[in-house]
Amino acid sequence: MSDHTVAPPRALFCTYSRAARELGIGRRQFDLAVHLGRIGTVPDEGGGGRRVARAEIDRLRAAPGFPDALTRSVEAVGTTEAAAVMRVPPSRFTRLARMGFLVPVTFYLNRYRAVVWLYLADELRQFTADEGNATLLTGRAPEGTRDRLAAGLDLRARNWRGRHLGALLRQAEDPWQRAGALAALLDPAQIADIAGDPYERSHLNRFRPGPPTHGAPGSPAALLAERITTAADPDEIARLRSDLAHALDQARAHRPAPRPTAKPAPPRPAGNPERTPRAELPGTGLLGRLLRRGVRGAGAYSFRNSPSCTTDTSSRP
Repeated sequence: MSDHTVAPPRALFCTYSRAARELGIGRRQFDLAVHLGRIGTVPDEGGGGRRVARAEIDRLRAAPGFPDALTRSVEAVGTTEAAAVMRVPPSRFTRLARMGFLVPVTFYLNRYRAVVWLYLADELRQFTADEGNATLLTGRAPEGTRDRLAAGLDLRARNWRGRHLGALLRQAEDPWQRAGALAALLDPAQIADIAGDPYERSHLNRFRPGPPTHGAPGSPAALLAERITTAADPDEIARLRSDLAHALDQARAHRPAPRPTAKPAPPRPAGNPERTPRAELPGTGLLGRLLRRGVRGAGAYSFRNSPSCTTDTSSRP
């Protein structure tokens, strides 16, 4: 017998948890890297979600600076840390984010159910290093912008939705999945208005991703996450409606939505098709007795018994 043992073959694909362990990063960092397209995934042919190919893990491990470079690329920070990265007061950072200059990468809800936006530290460093942004970091905001901020301008949720949609479209692999990604940012009433056919709408909803998970379904946290995920601005809604209508045209051409098949008619009873079976005649109750009496008394009706022919005796002397 040989003393050499043969190592079992490595699996060609890994679950997310296994891939995160092999890459040496936490699960939240891994999920964010997938969302941003830093880690490629493939659908599981067995229908068990998405997987990471072994070749993708090998590629990432062979990249320069691994694993620190991968970890740094998905470092997400909140407002206080973000302001420190950019060397500005937190109030200025918040104004820049509300004006749309800085785009959140994700969010979570704290114990008070307040939205906490997170930003990629790498993007903040790049923004700070750009000399064209020096005035935004140190100067006063234009007067018109200050008025809009005072009136409640806040583009953080809208900008996050745009980034979230890009991530959903990157993972879409056919026209129906692309249509579902667009539908993920619209409320059901908007979707029903565009996809009026109920079978088509039901098929579209199969590919419509839900909002990021925050709390149990129906909980206040989950409802808040759903509201953040749903487009709110009129021009944003109009653009998404137009894009969804176009995507549905492509999806119909690619593969029409399935419809139920008509059931075959039951076979007719054997014998004379024009003769009603005796068992189907009403044979009990008042209606049955009246019908049988009418059949037996056929021809017995006479003018003698007709009220219209009875002699009027009231005029006799």
